[in-house]
Parts: sequence; structure tokens; C-alpha cells
Amino acid sequence: MAFFGKEYKFEKQENFEDFVNALGLTPEQTQGYLTYTPTLKFTQDGDSYTMTTITPKTKSEVTFKSGVEFDDNNANRHCKTTYTVAGDTITQVQKYDDGNSLTITRKFSGNEMVVTLATSKWDGVARRYYKA
Repeated sequence: MAFFGKEYKFEKQENFEDFVNALGLTPEQTQGYLTYTPTLKFTQDGDSYTMTTITPKTKSEVTFKSGVEFDDNNANRHCKTTYTVAGDTITQVQKYDDGNSLTITRKFSGNEMVVTLATSKWDGVARRYYKA
């Protein structure tokens, strides 16, 4: 998996504003997501994976095992999150207590990563593009 260890920088997006607006967040949360352009890095240590998210103000990490669900928080809401690593794709599914879900698919090809975002609250999909 050639994408491990590379830093992927945000380049552009499609339909992201519509996606964020469909989430029903507060105006402050919505604005935060709309201006969110992180750099992402993925590493592997045995059967554990780490996704590092870097912004000018913060650096955060989440470590996970493929296919293992864990308790998580997104936009200050509790959810159950599962990451699945399969070849050149990492799929993240978040299931919320109210029955809604969010799916983030990160597909790697050469020095590019395309992130596809979908939610049960919206019929469309959004895409964000990154380059290593």
C-alpha cells in the first residue's frame, strides 16, 4: 500500500457545501467544516493504522484496526465508527444514536487521494481531492 507515510494536502472539492448543509449543524460548525482543509497522513504498525490530521492550528491522530468498531465523537455527537482498509481504499462509517450515518471513502491512486462523502441525510455525494 504505497499511500502509507505520504502527506496528502487538500486541493479542491465538489458538492461539499451541500453535503455540510445537509448535516444540520450549527452555523459555527458549518463554517468550520466549510473552511476545513487539512493535510492527512496514514501509517501502519502491524494490524493497527493511524490517520493523522494536520491543520495550521491542530494535529490529531486516530488509531484503529480494520473492521473493528469503536466509540467516537464527531461534531460533538456520539457515534460508532468503523474503518475498513481494503487495498487502496479506506472506508470510514459513522453510525449515530439517532439512526443517521456518514460514510467517508478515501481512495488512493498514485499521488492522489479522492475522498467521497455521503450521509443518510442527503441523496448526493461530495468529493474532496488531495495530492501527496
